[in-house]
Amino acid sequence: LFLVTAFIALPCYLFLLWTDGLLTTYNCIEAENLCYAEPSCNTSYQILVNCQPSDNRLLHLGREARRECKHAEQVLHNNSMYKCKCQRGMKSEEHCLKVFWTVHSFLTHGYDDVLASPYDGSTSVHSGTAEYNRLAALVSEVFKKGKSDSESNRCLHAAQVCSVDERCLSFRTEYVATCTKRSANNEICNRRKCHKNLRRFFDSVPKQFSQRLLFCFCQDVTCGERRRQTIVPKCSFEEEEKPSCLNLLDSCRKDNICRSRLADFHKNCQYSPKSVNGCLEENRAACLMSYTGLIGTAMTPNYVSNCSLELSLWCTCEGSGNFPEECEKILNLFTNNICL
Repeated sequence: LFLVTAFIALPCYLFLLWTDGLLTTYNCIEAENLCYAEPSCNTSYQILVNCQPSDNRLLHLGREARRECKHAEQVLHNNSMYKCKCQRGMKSEEHCLKVFWTVHSFLTHGYDDVLASPYDGSTSVHSGTAEYNRLAALVSEVFKKGKSDSESNRCLHAAQVCSVDERCLSFRTEYVATCTKRSANNEICNRRKCHKNLRRFFDSVPKQFSQRLLFCFCQDVTCGERRRQTIVPKCSFEEEEKPSCLNLLDSCRKDNICRSRLADFHKNCQYSPKSVNGCLEENRAACLMSYTGLIGTAMTPNYVSNCSLELSLWCTCEGSGNFPEECEKILNLFTNNICL
């Protein structure tokens, strides 16, 4: 009888803790389900759902409607639903992010609000350090017996290690095939599919494999070009003309994945000249994870040449009108960021 009573009472106890804001580990899908079951939370949440009729919702809503929306978010601000998070690459990530931004629509300032990242910093994919080191040693041993510049070209070596790991090879083959295939209307590629598969690669492959491909150290242009070509830039990065960085940001804000990855990047990659490694948070590993999270979005960055470590977006601030400072601010997140 005691066990039956405890089994029934425990969910109720957890629910009370959740509504009091004492449980903070829920992902946003779990939090949404709990909110549906609690009348006052559900009422406020439904108001916020209805507060999103357009991309420029604040401009289109009347004064009274805006006041009601902000009040609903303030009500949820004291609820654990406001503290829910998502995990990069998780199942139903887009749904989770939609919930997060629904309850952060009006009190969050934007991508540069460091409290705005919807990600909890964890990942479902292990680092892969031990496996990478094992395969790297194997590859090195094999190529010592033949003529290869693998040891001097670290990007080539990283690619060879990826090729002998089933998971890395599978996901890399998938995005390369998609990003090099001409689209049905004879364009150079289907960028949307290319971006999706790039995100799958960086979200699904252990970082020891994916990051060594992208951040390999080079001493010559051959190696540097291999590194620059990692994300198949002809499809994923470049366009015939460079768009305005402000237009790029506007496109990003309309997409929950891009918006979320950019907020996460800004949170983890703030730079400081007083920091030992250039990162305000003293966590360069977190910054590099956030950087790879942007690859496959409208804000995809890449190396600008094969002979430097300079990074940038494919955009320009020429013709930025009345907002040149805002435009330069976006570009400088990459071009002048000592945390990267």
